[in-house]
Amino acid sequence: MKLLVLGGTKNLGRHVVEAALASGHDVTLFNRGQTNPDLFPSVRRLAGERAAPHVLATGEWDGVIDMSGFLVRDVSLSASVLRDRCGFYTYMSSIAVYASKTTPGMTESAALLPWPDGAPEDQFTMDIYGPSKVRCESLLATTFGDRAAAVRSGFVVGPYNPDFGNWGWALAHNQPLECAARPDQPIQYIDARDLAAFLLHLTTERLNGPYNAVGPTHTMTTLANAWRSAVPNPPPVDWEPSIDRFHLPHDGSNDGTFQLDNTRALTAGLRLRPDEESAHDYITWVHDGNTPPDPPH
Repeated sequence: MKLLVLGGTKNLGRHVVEAALASGHDVTLFNRGQTNPDLFPSVRRLAGERAAPHVLATGEWDGVIDMSGFLVRDVSLSASVLRDRCGFYTYMSSIAVYASKTTPGMTESAALLPWPDGAPEDQFTMDIYGPSKVRCESLLATTFGDRAAAVRSGFVVGPYNPDFGNWGWALAHNQPLECAARPDQPIQYIDARDLAAFLLHLTTERLNGPYNAVGPTHTMTTLANAWRSAVPNPPPVDWEPSIDRFHLPHDGSNDGTFQLDNTRALTAGLRLRPDEESAHDYITWVHDGNTPPDPPH
């Protein structure tokens, strides 16, 4: 299958490209060529900006996986160019799209955030991150119809990804796990390799619509203990670290965001590895001489 990956050389994108190549797909990358430019030397590259995707008008692909769509303007431009040049378009969205942050068990049909009056479509700020993802999902659905999927995910763990990287680093060096969240706080995440495989699966099988690509809901205590079980004589959890790496409010005002219903994704083919396996592999990656993108100071 001929695949076009928008981005593809950092964090989750690396895993997407690795999974596609391992499955024998013909991959083309479109990015600025500034991040890890020597990665995947055998892969065809198209250099350009999301704001000026004219180079994409010279090719055709069976599927597109969009890993770098943040600005509404940029996603709109790419969609316009690729509308008649690809068979299917899979968009990496976010669990930040939901209007409620407190309702547990939300499915993909839950209410989404509205677009703020006067918000710019060509600038990125964190306060419109969620609404931007909603707007991008909508315009892609309008452009491609049933030839588009939107994958909503939150914390992504694994090599090259910053989420929970401090835990992997700590366990690899027998240091306490720092966790500023409250012990009973609900949390969901997904291994980057499982998410990459799911993005590829949706694209190759042309499974449309939105998907909550998240793992099961844990409490922070349960999850920490699962990670600690990956090493002998595990260090304790520091529940009052000097740096808050999770930024999760203790008052429950964001608890619903990490109690999403992932039934639709599981039914479509999402496969989730055990937490202990994710922890073990991350620790091994650190032991092999690698450093998480956001290591402890």
